Amino acid sequence: MIVLFLGGAVLWGSWAFSWGRGEPERNDSGHVMDHPQVKPVAGWESMDRDLTPVERSEEEWREMLSSEAFKVLRQEGTESPYSSPLDGETRDGVYHCAGCDLPLFHSDHKYDSGTGWPSFYAAIHPSHLGDKLDRSFGMRRVEVHCARCGGHLGHVFRDGPEPTGLRYCINGAALTFRPTEEEG
Repeated sequence: MIVLFLGGAVLWGSWAFSWGRGEPERNDSGHVMDHPQVKPVAGWESMDRDLTPVERSEEEWREMLSSEAFKVLRQEGTESPYSSPLDGETRDGVYHCAGCDLPLFHSDHKYDSGTGWPSFYAAIHPSHLGDKLDRSFGMRRVEVHCARCGGHLGHVFRDGPEPTGLRYCINGAALTFRPTEEEG
């Protein structure tokens, strides 16, 4: 196993180099990879599903986001592993985009991947995520971003648990968490 230390982040070589060569084909929804729908979570019908694009100036983003959230969401940065309290969050609830409040992940789909970042095996709904090929640091990975505001969330890998086999490795700074009792 190759371990690289880049900018305070640990990148495991076997994950980064598992995508093969050449340009990935896009599926019918325009994604680099399929983001499968799993059993809808309770309350899905009442969640915000408006995907009208949110556009703000850089100045507006800087004013509304913390410096860490701005670095991650708007500049495609990566927080240090184990730095987010959301990595250890175990309550029932929904993880929203810190940039536009779109519901992205549910605690039912969260698991401890041991990587130091909040990890999920499925999104609340595939339409809430976008993706693109990321070739930074000499690797080939699939970046995921919020479908509404375009904010960088993290990456998705094919080494997750069943039923999807995916691991959405998400920066905690890109998320806000609302426990079920507050979701209403």
